[in-house]
Amino acid sequence: MLVSESATRSSSVSSSWSRLAIFFHWATALAIAIGLLAIEIRGPKGSASRVFWTGIHMWAGTIVLCLSVLRVLWTLWHGTPRELPHSRVQIFLARAVHLALYLLIFVQPLLGIAMVNTSGSAVQLVGTSVQLRFFAKDPVAHQFLHDAHFLIGNAAFWLIGLHALAAIVHHMVFKDATLTRMLKVAKDD
Repeated sequence: MLVSESATRSSSVSSSWSRLAIFFHWATALAIAIGLLAIEIRGPKGSASRVFWTGIHMWAGTIVLCLSVLRVLWTLWHGTPRELPHSRVQIFLARAVHLALYLLIFVQPLLGIAMVNTSGSAVQLVGTSVQLRFFAKDPVAHQFLHDAHFLIGNAAFWLIGLHALAAIVHHMVFKDATLTRMLKVAKDD
């Protein structure tokens, strides 16, 4: 196996993620799961069930976006743990999937807001007076944004599944710390 250059950084760099980074990861994962569940079980158009679960979906998307901004700011300020020694192919694939996940957690909520706005409505966060409106009504843009939001939402199932499967494979097959360092904080942290 080839060791990446960043894996040889000073031993003062943690081998695990910080408590806050772990919180951001799992809280974002939970919000994504709730958002995906809500949109899958929302019920038929016009039903009270659909209104309720759509509200949950919008809250989940907003929480994902807020957590993602905080996560990136925290990572820029605090840094990341040293990389584990893996082959160049594994590092490339991990970085590609992580880039796609970061795009997902930013782009998908923003597409959702734009989609609702271009339908002629503001995103209303249930239980608050917060209304998000950044775009004017535009039926053509709305259809494009709806299709993009739907397509990326479906791709999210596969991407998240691939991410989780890779973590399990690293734990069970490669027997490395890829999974465990996102589950517990290192003693040196």
